[in-house]
Amino acid sequence: MLKLQGIESGYGESMVIRNVNLEVRPGQIVCLMGRNGVGKSTLMKSIMGLIKPRSGSIHYMDADLTSSSPDRRAKSGIGYVPQGREIFPQLTVEENLLLGLEASSDRRKKLPDTIFDTFPVLRQMLHRKGGDLSGGQQQQLAIARALAPGPQLLLLDEPMEGIQPSIVMEIEAIIETIKRNREIAVLLVEQSLEFATSIADYYYVLDRGTIAAEGKDALLSEDLVRKHLTV
Repeated sequence: MLKLQGIESGYGESMVIRNVNLEVRPGQIVCLMGRNGVGKSTLMKSIMGLIKPRSGSIHYMDADLTSSSPDRRAKSGIGYVPQGREIFPQLTVEENLLLGLEASSDRRKKLPDTIFDTFPVLRQMLHRKGGDLSGGQQQQLAIARALAPGPQLLLLDEPMEGIQPSIVMEIEAIIETIKRNREIAVLLVEQSLEFATSIADYYYVLDRGTIAAEGKDALLSEDLVRKHLTV
């Protein structure tokens, strides 16, 4: 579904990502792990087209998206929830969600009922401004907005960061439901080793901008964790 080959990316003269190869297959939950500052968010932005790679290729569903704009990537079926959520604080919850539909390939105008089945709290807050929501509610809004157009691949950049434990459990449950249904593939950046290893079908460990380890199972050796993941 998603295939990165030899991706090198960065900011200005600074190269952050170096020769990264990565794959996400249909229905898979793939976790991208690593310490802070190793390039995880830069890689996610490169996949979404917010940063143009210096070299390498990005293929999605057999199409070459390396030079495509972010909006074309979104309309091709890639949903993206960035670190920090980036909802529109002055727009209502409903308006934020409707903006998500702009990425739908079928030009749908109505929000799917499944959004409110998954995030019932949002139904109660449709007319509240996004900026008035708590951090956890904003994160739910950001995920719901990404799911609204019906993506086939969802990029989640640390969705549990800085939110209250009760909402963390809800978001974990949503990701677990996605895994059970196997209808959407997920590339998840996650700092919680316990959750990442419990949910991942495959994992990549990023260190200093390169893939330091990868695996098919969720069992990371103590030596690997100590070397690349512990602070």
